[in-house]
Amino acid sequence: MNIALYASVFLVATCGLIYELVAGALASYLLGDTVLQFSTVIGAYLFAMGVGSWLSRFVGKGLAARFVQVELLVGLVGGFSSTFLFLAFAHAASFRVLLYLVVFVVGTLVGLEIPLMMRILKDRLDFKDLVSQVLTMDYIGALFASVLFPLLLVPKLGLLNTALLFGLLNVGVAAATLHLLRDAIPERAGLRAMCAASAAALCLGLVFSGEIASRAEGDMYADEVIFSKSSPYQKIVLTRWKEDWRLFLNGNLQFSTMDEYRYHEALVHPALSAHADPRSVLILGGGDGLAAREVLRDERVGTVTLVDLDPVMTKLFTTHASLSALNGRSLSDPRVTVVNADAYRWLEKNDRRFDVVIVDFPDPSNYAVGKLYTTAFYRLLSRRLAPGAIVTVQSTSPLFARQTYWTVVTTMEAAGFKTSPYHAYVPSFGEWGFVIGATSPYRVPSRFPAGLRYLTPDIVRGMFDFPGDMSRVPAEPNRLDTQVLVQHYEREWARISHGG
Repeated sequence: MNIALYASVFLVATCGLIYELVAGALASYLLGDTVLQFSTVIGAYLFAMGVGSWLSRFVGKGLAARFVQVELLVGLVGGFSSTFLFLAFAHAASFRVLLYLVVFVVGTLVGLEIPLMMRILKDRLDFKDLVSQVLTMDYIGALFASVLFPLLLVPKLGLLNTALLFGLLNVGVAAATLHLLRDAIPERAGLRAMCAASAAALCLGLVFSGEIASRAEGDMYADEVIFSKSSPYQKIVLTRWKEDWRLFLNGNLQFSTMDEYRYHEALVHPALSAHADPRSVLILGGGDGLAAREVLRDERVGTVTLVDLDPVMTKLFTTHASLSALNGRSLSDPRVTVVNADAYRWLEKNDRRFDVVIVDFPDPSNYAVGKLYTTAFYRLLSRRLAPGAIVTVQSTSPLFARQTYWTVVTTMEAAGFKTSPYHAYVPSFGEWGFVIGATSPYRVPSRFPAGLRYLTPDIVRGMFDFPGDMSRVPAEPNRLDTQVLVQHYEREWARISHGG
């Protein structure tokens, strides 16, 4: 019996940490800034566990029955937590209040579990053995959950199914406890019925989780959701309205097929066409293959290496018929080598040198991405450049995030680049900024590849002129230890989203 009870402790600990990780991941998907969301969710969750532990002192008689009831509540509230929050996101005026309320309730219930379990076991073991063994199983369960969550649960099940599945495990612990401690629970019929009802509710949630997710995403996105998948790195959503397909990563628009050519032509060709002989090209990010499509328009290009962190992205844009047609099947082109790796680590380990580098990372909305906009990263990148190489970096909007944009420029200059900032108008985004970096002054090319829909030499020359509301402002470099860029980005885009 003791082995079964220790197994229950292991499952309880695993489930408790899973709910915490689900809440943190969900908050980062919906609200951005992974560090902030995980930090505040974990802090609130641990505080709530402390509250639950304190409240356990008021549980007197019928410890076994109370433990079963707590397990059922944990299973139901924790199991349906992500479902509730996803459905509420599009409609709640104060989503953060709901988020932390759910986190507090789940954390409080989880905080009740171990103290009650220890009191149940205190007559079976010496105190020193009880504490050491229960806490050992608790910590092992936490380790198991922390490894399982990113490697298997999120990519295979998603956040909704993960929470519902572990809710069922909590109900299973309740049912097992009801059986193992039946002598200490004289009135079991009501608890059996509660276990059955809780398990049925969670099973129904699992059966209809696909429909629930579709409903939640339909409320979050204006157009029909045609693809949705959580990878270990991000939430990928594709929507469609008539001929317009849109890609969202963690809720942020990445492109619209109606005007993406403007963005990608502006990103690639001012740098690529300015190089005398761009035989070897490196693309960092750009897992959709659209930047690679533009690079391959230039017949002088011999090889393209595309390094993108997420294999789900590159596989989707390689195998999906409509999406691979959109990128001209660039990711299947024999000149293109796709590498799924962290760009920072890949640059550290690879000693190849490139003529042109296209940096197409997402905006620096969190510290994980912000490290790719630091002086350390740009210095590392500069060591992978062939003589006369040219780099171009997408750098968010100089109109809506002016301080952010010029911080990128200042950071590249601090890393030793001679910079040439420019901007282009992309209807889906507004004015969008880019920065060319080189070791010598930049000259606007007089020719571009055939087939471009937007760029001409005259248009490109105008891109390097900045009106007063986008002109340069003082900025300090973005360094790895401070990451001021992320702070600027959050502040400036929050102001825009709130109409300020």
